[in-house]
Amino acid sequence: MKILAIESSCDETAVAILEGKGKKIKILANVVSSQIAIHQKYGGVVPEIAAREHILNIIPVINEALVLAKINKHEAPKKIKAIAVTAGPGLITSLMMGVETAKTLAFAWNLPIIAVNHIEGHIHAAWLATKTPELPAIALTVSGGHNMIVEIKSSLKYKIIGDTRDDAAGEAFDKAAKILGLGYPGGPAIAKAALKADKNKLATKKINLPRPMLNDPSSDFSFSGLKTALFYAIKKDKAWSKFIPEYAYEFEQAVADTLTRKVVKAAQRTNAKTILLVGGVSANLVLRQKLKKTIEEKLPKTTFIVPPFEYTTDNAAMIAVAGYFKFLNNQTFSWQKLTANPNLTLK
Repeated sequence: MKILAIESSCDETAVAILEGKGKKIKILANVVSSQIAIHQKYGGVVPEIAAREHILNIIPVINEALVLAKINKHEAPKKIKAIAVTAGPGLITSLMMGVETAKTLAFAWNLPIIAVNHIEGHIHAAWLATKTPELPAIALTVSGGHNMIVEIKSSLKYKIIGDTRDDAAGEAFDKAAKILGLGYPGGPAIAKAALKADKNKLATKKINLPRPMLNDPSSDFSFSGLKTALFYAIKKDKAWSKFIPEYAYEFEQAVADTLTRKVVKAAQRTNAKTILLVGGVSANLVLRQKLKKTIEEKLPKTTFIVPPFEYTTDNAAMIAVAGYFKFLNNQTFSWQKLTANPNLTLK
């Protein structure tokens, strides 16, 4: 069976087509139209512009996905069995573009709809890795707007055991990059600058940023204070502009240290068999390497899974996977009942 999935929660217009049989899944098409270049000059996503671009891109992206999946658009109503779509959370105007398109297709093709939570989609990107996650698992979801530790005891059953109290990691990277004059998006900019850090400068110049909430008994995060610490550190340093790579390096290390220690502690408490690293920030190599090494040292019997790079940032393949498992679990409904919810929670 085949499922067409749509993702438009922020500034990516994405469509994917999945073919599944039992537990075996195959992505036939995964098309993403990115708006990064458009929003760079504003230093972040402008909701009105994002919504307008979704309107322009959604039909061409659907058509491209059908071509890649070798499905004639006139035969699509017979070959596609359901429409999965991100219903929330996200920017309401962006979500509405995807939701209304999904409803229109479901009505025109007489197909059921599957509503997928955006975070749930990121979690299911892990099922596109070479190893299949073994449950119970702990998922660390890290992106621009969300930062959670989610316990997954069984399929489609989630419990949020850690959340961000202010800035998510991706948002913190964006703000830090702005402070250092590195541009948008912040995560890749910080990572690129950090690679240029001089070991001699790091050895002679003390740049010590905090690792927030490590002694807090909860699994929650807070990165606002880290961003503020960076701001005041360079304010006190008259020569800070000569040490931008070193400040970027320390900031990246602080974020990676915090995320790693928090999720490993959560996995130890819950006896998780698998740790999943998902979301846009999961593309960060320092975080991947640090978490992998720590798991090998402290939890040698725990499997570490991170999706391939193309499924880390917002994409529709992850929505298709979550949608497929929901379809198998009879979690479908008619298009009339679907609404976009920018504050949709993970249940």
